[in-house]
Amino acid sequence: MERSVGSWGTWGGSAAPGQPPTWSSWQCRLGRRESAHDTGTSGGGEKWYLVKQTPLGKMTETETRSHHAGKQQNGDAMAETSTVEDVFDDTYREKEGPKPPRVLVWRNIILMILLHIGALYGLVVLPSASGLTLAWTAVCYLISALGVTAGAHRLWSHRSYKASFPLRVFLALANSMAFQNDIYEWARDHRVHHKYSETDADPHNATRGFFFAHIGWLLVRKHPDVIEKGRKLELSDLKADRVVMFQRRHYKLSVVILCFVVPTLVPWYFWGEPLFVGYFIPGLLRYAVMLHATWLVNSAAHIWGNRPYDKTINPRENPLVAFSAIGEGFHNYHHTFPFDYATSEFGCKLNLTTAFIDLMCFLGLAKDCKRVSKELIIARIQRTGDGSNKSG
Repeated sequence: MERSVGSWGTWGGSAAPGQPPTWSSWQCRLGRRESAHDTGTSGGGEKWYLVKQTPLGKMTETETRSHHAGKQQNGDAMAETSTVEDVFDDTYREKEGPKPPRVLVWRNIILMILLHIGALYGLVVLPSASGLTLAWTAVCYLISALGVTAGAHRLWSHRSYKASFPLRVFLALANSMAFQNDIYEWARDHRVHHKYSETDADPHNATRGFFFAHIGWLLVRKHPDVIEKGRKLELSDLKADRVVMFQRRHYKLSVVILCFVVPTLVPWYFWGEPLFVGYFIPGLLRYAVMLHATWLVNSAAHIWGNRPYDKTINPRENPLVAFSAIGEGFHNYHHTFPFDYATSEFGCKLNLTTAFIDLMCFLGLAKDCKRVSKELIIARIQRTGDGSNKSG
């Protein structure tokens, strides 16, 4: 089911001036070299490297633009990959002068206060909940988490694997249970985050501090650059997905039903749990904990941890975040290789989302999982890692 990315070979054949060499089914990509022997030189004096299916993780905007120009010249056919829309843009420059004032969004502030009061009350009534209700809460947590991790993130933001229609429907419903904006908006903002990471155009720029990256970004108006860059993204793949657009059209109703009504009514209807227990525990408490687990990826995993793959970027490897967010805490790896469906070098270790996708592949509901080769991982560790970890 997996597709190896970044395996290297020797050059074959010759190239016309300005064109990369070609070799059987390999794709030629303009970009940075990984070692002394993995590049060739075109007739125009440009450095090229060979890679299967997907670009080198941390490929910059400049390099990717050059690749697309080369692809148009050669007429090469290639599978869908992480595109220029979710790789770092090294051409972006923050505007000089004073930063725009922060404008508080009082509606969001009030709603967040009410949610956390309700979640705290859920902790108070937690001892009175039956074992079945606690199990149901865990199920709701897992389903809603998969809607974000396997759905909005790995499938729709990065297109790191392909999902069948039934699986996409399930993930869209699970995403509505998570209530973290509809898939279209979530994926758009996440691509902006990768493309302009830790700049004014990053929706949850971690250089503005833990609180801002964690929850503060939701309590203020977006920086103008976030809005501007988000509008310029190419999102035709999301617009063409009927599941994504159907969920977007009916998002508010789906959230009411799936995030609050269903978690509340199931314990009451099937095993007689009081309605208020169902509302405050599998409803509000589960929802609040799921939000914080996701937010920790934006905050803690950008501040605390090691950087074995790329020490020049902020994202870190954080096992605690990986555990709470079912696999999303291997963040230095993910920002280095954003197209890898596992978001980790280590497969299913602390990574329930990868295990879920693997299961879907086994059942025939998913396919074409993109994966980084071991050779490329080792080369990247040696070239840009902080020396804190050996490749597994």
